[in-house]
Amino acid sequence: MEKPDDEESPGGIIVMEKADDEESPGGIIVMEKPDDEESPGGVKVMEMPDDEESPGGVKVMEMPDDEESPGATGGEVDGRDTTPVHSTGTPEGSPNVVAMLQGFRLNQQQQQQLQQAMQQTMQEMHQQMQQQMQQQMQQQMQQLMQQQMPQQMQKQMQKQMQQQMQQQISQLQEEVQKGKTKQQCVVTPLAAANPDTLTRPAPQSPDPAEEVLGENVDKKEEEAERNFQEKEPLTQARDESKPEEEGSSGENIETTQGAAEEVLGNHNDKKEEAERPRPEISAPSLSNPEMVLKENTHQGEQKKCEEEEPLSQAIDESKPEEDSSGENIETTQEPSLKELLSKTGLEDHYENKLTLSSVLEINADTTSDEPLTTMQSLPGAFLKKLMMANVNARSVTLKSDTDESDSENSYAINPLDLITALFLCSDGFLQQEMVQKMSMCQFAVPLLLPNCDTEQSTLMLWALRDIVRKFRPSSQVDTKSFIEERIVLSDIPMVSFVRLGESNLSKSNMLNKLLSNPDTFVHRDMDCGDVPRKISDGLVEISWYLPCGKRNIDRFTKPVAFANLRGDIRSFKTQFSFLCQTSAAIYMFSDELEADSEVLKDINTELFLVVNSQRKTFTGDKVTHVIEKKGRNEAAFVKTLQSSVGDVIENCQNKLTIEKMDVIARQSGILVDEDSDECQSARKMADKITSNITDTIKFKDKQLPLQGTIWKELSQLEKERCRLRKAGAQTIQHYMSSLKKKVKELREKQQSFDMTEAMTNFLIGMSTSEVERSYFIKWMRIYLDNMSRKNLSGLREKYKMLQEKESADKKDIAYLDRQKKDITDLDRQISDGSLGLEHFLRELGQLYEASCSLPESSRQRKQMENLPGLCAQMLMDGFPIELVDGDASNIPLKWISAVLTQLHTLVQSNSKIRVVTVLGVQSTGKSTLLNTMFGVQFAVSSGRCTRGAFMLLIKVNKELKEELKCDFIMVIDTEGLKSPELAQLDHSYEHDNELATLVIGLSDVTIINMSMENSTEMKDILQIVVHAFIRMKEVGKKPVCHFVHQNVSDVSAHDNNMRDRKKLLEQLNEMTQAAARMEKKENITKFTDVMEYDPDTSSYYIPGLWHGTPPMAPVNAGYSEAVYDFKKSLMQDLRQCQSNDDMTHFMKWTQSLWEAVKFEKFIFSFRNSLVADAYSRLCSEYNVWEWAFQKEMYKWMVSADTKMSNIGMTDQHPQRSIRDVLQDLMIEASEKLSMGENDVQDNLVKYFKQQDGHVNLVEKYKEDFVNSAKTLRRETENTVKNKLQGAVEIKEGMTELKNIKSSQANTMEKQVLDLLQKCRQNKSGLSDKDISEEFENMWKKTLSEIHFKGLPRRDVAQGAFLMLSGNLSTRGGHVNKMLVGISLVDCGKKEFVVETGGFGEKFGGLFKHGDFNHYRKKLQDFCNDIITQCQLFITQKVESKTDYHDTYIKELLNKIDETLQQHKNVQISEECEVPLKQHICGRAAREFQKMHNYFIEVNDPRKCLEQSKNKYLSEFKDIFHNQDQCQKKAEEFSKLCLQPAVQDYITKMIGPDVVDEVKTGEGSEDYSTRGAFQFSILKQLLTDGQYDKYEKYIDNYESFVKDWLFDQIVQQLSKDRSLEKLEEKHLSEMVKMITDTISNIRETTGTKHVNDVKTFIQNICSVLEEKLVLKDALDSILILNTSDTKQFAVYLTELVDEMKQSLAAKYNKIGDIKERLISLPFKPHDEMFTILFGCGEQCPFCGVPCEAGGITHVKHHASIHRSEGINSYRWRSSSKLVIEICSSLVVSDKAFSNAETGGTFHPYKDYQKYYPDWIITGDTSIEASDYWKYVMVTFNKRIAEDRGDSTLPADIPEDWKALTPDDAMKSLMKSFNMK
Repeated sequence: MEKPDDEESPGGIIVMEKADDEESPGGIIVMEKPDDEESPGGVKVMEMPDDEESPGGVKVMEMPDDEESPGATGGEVDGRDTTPVHSTGTPEGSPNVVAMLQGFRLNQQQQQQLQQAMQQTMQEMHQQMQQQMQQQMQQQMQQLMQQQMPQQMQKQMQKQMQQQMQQQISQLQEEVQKGKTKQQCVVTPLAAANPDTLTRPAPQSPDPAEEVLGENVDKKEEEAERNFQEKEPLTQARDESKPEEEGSSGENIETTQGAAEEVLGNHNDKKEEAERPRPEISAPSLSNPEMVLKENTHQGEQKKCEEEEPLSQAIDESKPEEDSSGENIETTQEPSLKELLSKTGLEDHYENKLTLSSVLEINADTTSDEPLTTMQSLPGAFLKKLMMANVNARSVTLKSDTDESDSENSYAINPLDLITALFLCSDGFLQQEMVQKMSMCQFAVPLLLPNCDTEQSTLMLWALRDIVRKFRPSSQVDTKSFIEERIVLSDIPMVSFVRLGESNLSKSNMLNKLLSNPDTFVHRDMDCGDVPRKISDGLVEISWYLPCGKRNIDRFTKPVAFANLRGDIRSFKTQFSFLCQTSAAIYMFSDELEADSEVLKDINTELFLVVNSQRKTFTGDKVTHVIEKKGRNEAAFVKTLQSSVGDVIENCQNKLTIEKMDVIARQSGILVDEDSDECQSARKMADKITSNITDTIKFKDKQLPLQGTIWKELSQLEKERCRLRKAGAQTIQHYMSSLKKKVKELREKQQSFDMTEAMTNFLIGMSTSEVERSYFIKWMRIYLDNMSRKNLSGLREKYKMLQEKESADKKDIAYLDRQKKDITDLDRQISDGSLGLEHFLRELGQLYEASCSLPESSRQRKQMENLPGLCAQMLMDGFPIELVDGDASNIPLKWISAVLTQLHTLVQSNSKIRVVTVLGVQSTGKSTLLNTMFGVQFAVSSGRCTRGAFMLLIKVNKELKEELKCDFIMVIDTEGLKSPELAQLDHSYEHDNELATLVIGLSDVTIINMSMENSTEMKDILQIVVHAFIRMKEVGKKPVCHFVHQNVSDVSAHDNNMRDRKKLLEQLNEMTQAAARMEKKENITKFTDVMEYDPDTSSYYIPGLWHGTPPMAPVNAGYSEAVYDFKKSLMQDLRQCQSNDDMTHFMKWTQSLWEAVKFEKFIFSFRNSLVADAYSRLCSEYNVWEWAFQKEMYKWMVSADTKMSNIGMTDQHPQRSIRDVLQDLMIEASEKLSMGENDVQDNLVKYFKQQDGHVNLVEKYKEDFVNSAKTLRRETENTVKNKLQGAVEIKEGMTELKNIKSSQANTMEKQVLDLLQKCRQNKSGLSDKDISEEFENMWKKTLSEIHFKGLPRRDVAQGAFLMLSGNLSTRGGHVNKMLVGISLVDCGKKEFVVETGGFGEKFGGLFKHGDFNHYRKKLQDFCNDIITQCQLFITQKVESKTDYHDTYIKELLNKIDETLQQHKNVQISEECEVPLKQHICGRAAREFQKMHNYFIEVNDPRKCLEQSKNKYLSEFKDIFHNQDQCQKKAEEFSKLCLQPAVQDYITKMIGPDVVDEVKTGEGSEDYSTRGAFQFSILKQLLTDGQYDKYEKYIDNYESFVKDWLFDQIVQQLSKDRSLEKLEEKHLSEMVKMITDTISNIRETTGTKHVNDVKTFIQNICSVLEEKLVLKDALDSILILNTSDTKQFAVYLTELVDEMKQSLAAKYNKIGDIKERLISLPFKPHDEMFTILFGCGEQCPFCGVPCEAGGITHVKHHASIHRSEGINSYRWRSSSKLVIEICSSLVVSDKAFSNAETGGTFHPYKDYQKYYPDWIITGDTSIEASDYWKYVMVTFNKRIAEDRGDSTLPADIPEDWKALTPDDAMKSLMKSFNMK
């Protein structure tokens, strides 16, 4: 509506509200202003008719000739906004260019005239500006001279100023020159911009020639005509001009801006145009009407911007161009903003606004206490303190050597200037947070924010939105209830304090005294308060007085707002006019009021004149009251003021909420910070969602249906699945199937809901641009909080009162029960009635979770895939997200995982985090502590409001990322833990335990927040916390813990509380012992066993939050400082943190912890994916170290064995006995073993020192692997010792035989040589026949002379019996009796059968059935396996064709003992063990007796000598006839010595190579750990799908695994000739070594030994003896050897090459890989079996094998358990197979009975009483055992048939029958944590 005639708004604009249905984007009608209105704006805006919806037209009506209003408007031509961008005042006499700004089309003549006028203007301006600059320069130089400054510095500064002036003059000349060729202004429309930045660079125009006020003449006329005629509905317009400012106070004098191009807004080029900000045009001063170019405002653009982004013009639009001089000729006032921003380092943020996230970012200054030395550090320091609600924030000053009191001090800045600058440089969200924190500190906050550059003010409505205050007016005193509401919505009367001219009284001081707070408003006595203000004049601050309801404290009984305008009201008429219209009264401080002062014309409210002393009579209508100080002291004067204000508010009718002030602001030409498009659009959307909510409960049921009862039921089912408390008589598996069915039904019910209207709108709001989304979230929070406050404030007050009452009165039990019921009801009502942003996000989570159970191809599921991204973006934007749903006590894991995964992607995987959490009893200030510490915004409310846990991200600055080793700090705030009394109501103690365990487990630093007043609650929380820490110790997580004691009153509390700290530690120790008993960790006796805790450094004492009585109490300075000190300590903890995890790990860790927490007993085990992964890595690494050790020792053993075998054959020291060599080797072995063990131990230490791989999770298993390394060394040492001793015994046995043979050979050789001598002496020639006869005679004679003594025969059976007796000697008399009268010769002739005697007694009470035959069969199979293994060993020994040694029987018995030891679960009695050993030893004795007899026979000395008769004869003839033996001897040496030795070497060395090939080749991951090996077997079984294989795997696990592994190795070696390649590799190595040796020895052999082939061969053998075992044949080669050395070497080299080819061909021909592997002395399949088979233990219930790593692990565990029916268990009553799975039974209430329990029933939950070595954990999901369920279903009938004895198939649950092989494979992969 039209403004009344009598109101002369300085803006000169009449604003009419836009109709709701009008949605035209930018149109404006500019109409002629009536003659009688003389507003400087000169524009009247009227509403467009409804039917006109032209999108871009502007209707401009010509101003009558007789009107010479200085105002002008832009318009639009050709659809573009042609409003001038830059306009400035001009010197007197400049031509009027109003027409140019009116937006009319100009003809050619008019354009030429305009061009000439502009050129003339520019030239005149240039001359005048040059003069002004020179004058100013001279003034500044004079000032410099006056200052006491070194002469050199003066000269330097003068020189700089001259250069600067010259530069500016040159610049002006260039601009004038450009003005001759470019006669247009930039008038392009403004680009859309971020409303928070409040600045916009001008967009580049595609054609600069088109950027003109009127279009170029060559532009098509009809196009312009069409645009000229376009119309558009009117928007809410406001005049952006400033009121005329009279220079009475010497402030805000109008100036020119110095640059010719700024006059007309002319840009030099497109680039400059794009980069340069677009300043808004200030209103002209009416005192200088000639300055017509100083335009009021560009109206057309203004109006367009009002719809597009009203806020963005506010600040930056008259910032001087960077390339112009920027000098202010007439005064230094105007460029003060730029100058101050530059000085404080904020100039960049004037355009690119500071954001809340950038301020909260953790950087080097966060905890730095370095003194401030530069002006640039002041804003940061202020914000740092302000964000921590420090009341000293405004007192930040620089450390400077200059005189602080000097008002010209360049190191000082007025706090108001700093605050104004920061508000101008901050976005809306940071402004809001600053206002919030300032309000907490009881600082006055900006109501109208001035910008001295644009001379525009902004109403800070959005910034004030977040202030919520609680107070109790006098009317509420009796009810004891408070009013809690947003301050902008409160109808609190406002009283304004202003100054006219000079006043001796400080109004800020008076206000502070009125408010009883000395520092609410900045005053001259504060730090830097006396520094002249540069940019904050025109600032209107506001503060509130809110009563607490105590009459002796309250200054005012009703709330009142105090506004304070900075500066003289004559300079700030707009602000003053605004205050006049919004205030209940104006208190004007002045000593020079004139009655007819023009400034008082518009006052229409009560005006109080406040003077120091009344020097004259004040007259006039406006001044209704005068308050005079006269001679009164301040206290009396303040009381007078207080009384006056009290009267005003008592009688006040004009109560205007701040929210409603926006209309007046717009009418007054004041911007409103909420007017940006994004803010308004977001508000509409939020309003659309929340405006129709009348009944919260109904709204939640209808619009948020997925999270109500359905989600709570799902959560309960999930916990029941882990606890199985309500199974009743049902079998556990059938019960679990019914749970699964219910879950499916509930999910289907969720899926049946369509997306509700509220959620659709919420998603639309969330899917907008980043800025609009942030506004939307804020508006949603604001609206929802307002509703909750309205609906729940009463309930919360009642809840709090009941709690306090209950705690106080505990005498009457009945009354107490009633109270508890009331509290429970209230708690439920509060929960049901709460509606916050988290509920909408919860609904998103449930939409996503419900869709996850749909098929992947489902359209509905795909639609939901983008939801986590929206939430991830929220987290990135700094909003808290719900982690634990407090209402359902559950975490939507799929949703949270998806959100964190998206977040990880958003930050491009740079998502390493540190986690800080807080725990404490409710209402102890946890959220406030976090908010103060990190400046964040966790919800703070009275009563039990926060539920669950919320997480929030704070970014870490890149400087600190390396130091903190993280990209973000995640802060988790939790709901308060309940008191013990409340805990009994709804099992919330359990909930609190879960929550505490979770958040402590997630955190790197845990803050335990305790209020000192309540020791009972303190004790309770300690118990919960200690439980959690004990659990974390088990897991391997070691969070740092700090105990924060709040509300400590004494400043020396830390020292005085030494006794309390000691008491706290005692309590902690007491709680630890109690908790350890409950957790069954009796080894933990004190708190320091659980974690590192120092009472002095781990306890912090923080004083109370408020300094005084709220609501008028500011934050206690001690509180902020104490929190800051604590924060510094916290940051230090984070620096020292070991973990190095990112968001994906946090996600997995959350899943793992939550899974563990859901079980009744906290179970965190190998079935947890992270632990499984960490354990698997450790096992894999250990297996590598273990194998490296074993391989090294095997190679050494082969070398030692070779050395032993070669003793005496090539020994250079024949005097050394075999025992001497053995002793040396034993010492060497010990050193080698120690070195190997140390390597393994060192590797373990290094592994656990690393920071990745989550080693902390498996630290408790470190000892297992340390012990395994020791055991490995011990076992290897025993093996080495036994083998060396065995080798020596064999060698000693063979030495006797060798000596006999050697003696005979020497005798025979002597006889042959004698005969040779004799024959050569015979002159007559002897024929071959004669020679043969001579030799025959000699041979017979020599044989008759030699005394042949063979080896003695042994009774193997007798020796074996002695060994067996020794083996069983420690067993006692009963066993020894069993051996009496036994002959081993008779043992083992028949099949071994397990006897049943005594067997039934031992196994009588077996679980579920008492079928002895079943167990006898199991035992028989086990014994058969042992017999098979032993028979294999016997066969290998027999095939070696060596002599028998007692060590063989000893090895055999050790093998049996080891197998029995590995299978403790097979309870084999002595009645079975003794016969078994007799059976095996009997068979071995017979086999070994045969072997021994054969050896004696083969090695009979006479036979051996007779066998060499022909060889002697042949060589005798050769020598007699002087024939060369070179080739012959070379052939013998090659074939009889080298070739067997090389073959033997390759056979020994190929075994370890095969292991390496399998461990590193394709599929090697299957053999990396026992778990991976199990997985590969089960996967293969599933793929084959054959019952026979499953049967063998289940019944004969060990033999099945051996065979399977052997087949896998054979299969792998069959590919690409792998085995042949390994053999050829070793062959090539040895051949090269031999040929190199021959070559080297030939070269080094002297001429003296040229023909000594014997020495030559011995030299070769001595070089090769470390690698090759040279056979006895060597002796026979060396006899009668007379070969030539050189020729021998040549022949030998050729023969070695031939040997290589023949052996290579032989290796290629051998086809059967199995035979080759079996024949190896080092069997790779046996070695790998030993590593992968492990301990051989099987689950006592279902028989699955243990997968634990290392040799000597303490606990056994398996990844997956199976139905007991698969292990052939059946029910006694029905004979049906059992389907129960032990991993479900152990968390149920079922019981078991077997031989171990003595036939009595024992709870499964307590299975460790009988099986302490086993860890059987609950299934992580219903699907966890799907693999074995599928097997059970598939082979149910076959298992029953094989079981026999009328066994019936099991009753299978329906959902099992639906399982597919794919389901089984998924389950298998998940169970074994395979990707």
